Amino acid sequence: MAEQFAALVIVVPLIASLFVPLIGWWKKELCYPWVVAVLVVPLISSLGVLNTVMTTGKFSYRLGGWAPPWGIEYMLDHLSAFVLVIVSFISLIVAIYAKKSVEDELPEKTVPFYTLFLLLVTGLLGIVITGDVFNLFVFLEISALSCYALIAIGEEGAPIAAFNYIIIGTIGACFYLLGVGYLYIATGSLNMADLANILPDLYHSKVILIAFAFFTVGVAVKAGLFPLHVWLPDAYCTAPSAVSALIAPLMTKVAAYVMIRVMFTVFQPHFSVDIVPVFAILGWLAVFAIFFGGIKALAQTDLKRMLVYIVVAEVGYIVIGVSVANRMGLTGAVLHIMNDAVMMACLFLVVGAIFYKTGTRDIHQLRYLNKKMPFTMAAFTITALSMVGIPPACGFFSKWYLILGSIEAGQWVWAATLLCSSLINAVLFFRVIECAYFKPMEPAYAHDGGTHEEIQRDEAPLTMLVPIVIMAAGVILLGLFSGNIISSVIQFAVPASF
Repeated sequence: MAEQFAALVIVVPLIASLFVPLIGWWKKELCYPWVVAVLVVPLISSLGVLNTVMTTGKFSYRLGGWAPPWGIEYMLDHLSAFVLVIVSFISLIVAIYAKKSVEDELPEKTVPFYTLFLLLVTGLLGIVITGDVFNLFVFLEISALSCYALIAIGEEGAPIAAFNYIIIGTIGACFYLLGVGYLYIATGSLNMADLANILPDLYHSKVILIAFAFFTVGVAVKAGLFPLHVWLPDAYCTAPSAVSALIAPLMTKVAAYVMIRVMFTVFQPHFSVDIVPVFAILGWLAVFAIFFGGIKALAQTDLKRMLVYIVVAEVGYIVIGVSVANRMGLTGAVLHIMNDAVMMACLFLVVGAIFYKTGTRDIHQLRYLNKKMPFTMAAFTITALSMVGIPPACGFFSKWYLILGSIEAGQWVWAATLLCSSLINAVLFFRVIECAYFKPMEPAYAHDGGTHEEIQRDEAPLTMLVPIVIMAAGVILLGLFSGNIISSVIQFAVPASF
């Protein structure tokens, strides 16, 4: 049954996306329930895959029965199964949320939106599940092309932002593909498991060194790591609300997964530490990313753009965890992939709901929002505290492991950067909370001589509010059960050599 789960994860959303235009041509209103129903299948399949991996260990699925290296193989281990569940769960939650948002922002484009939405999810799931470096490139491009189109149908400025993303994203993809080509020249294989066995004898080959350099730059572009992030702020900010809520939590996290997969599975960890000291370079770039993202976020008055720059900083967190190259740091990096995906999904869902009800994202226009949208703002506040790193919310635990990993590696500046980032996040989020909760009421100057204006509760529709509440609850629950998640899944995802 596990093999069928592995196939269904990709096949169902891919084939279902082809039917969306037909369903939309017949009855446009059915596209939404179709997409939601379809995305339940990858979630159930991902949970089945994770359960199998936890019970019996890693396994593989060969497409068409062709044995690797000639055929394409899906490789399921603790890391890939873990990230599959994250991607499929958040995709389903955002799909449920998207109905009202899409009808409001894209009333004439709902059918192409849902088609591209399923293709994007297919690409992200494929990146995670595949055990073939070229097949990974194919899924990378499926997700990228879908993402370009979804961003381009956004608000004013979106076509230019999408065009810039296309240019830089294509450059990143070319770097990755060149790395694949050089590996194939040197090894004659594209299968990750085969490459892991063949490469150690070739580590000092200049072809392999160049291939690794191309891989690193290409993945860094896709992850939006400073200073290769220049495409990210405009693209994520101008995208439709439901699109931002999907790509902001997942695109950079999946790219971070690829970085971990390449550096710790395809190549052995000591290659990046001893032979090509790339971890030191990436670690310092991550430090700059954290400070740059935080400072740029402080300068924003648009709540969504503020969050986008926080995404840039959050990529730095994960890269620091990878760069310290020890068990504690990598545990924190993998845990933060999950935690940050849930936190950013919740925050972007909240911003979309606020924009849906108020028509603004200006932080200074959020006055009285705690009374107008109490549940939405409660979810925002819970997630904001998690972003700052206050227990028992999940953000605290991944930061704790990242700091311990940095200290264990003797990287005190990196550890101090992680602590400073919590202070920056505190300033960022508490100014939003102040506007929403603590700004003084203004007199209405009505017939009663200047009493305070009456604030009416006006929450987002249930299809938007329920996903927000689920994600906010997830922020707390993932924190409370982080020890169980680490002991049952993440500790097995970290290479045994650590």
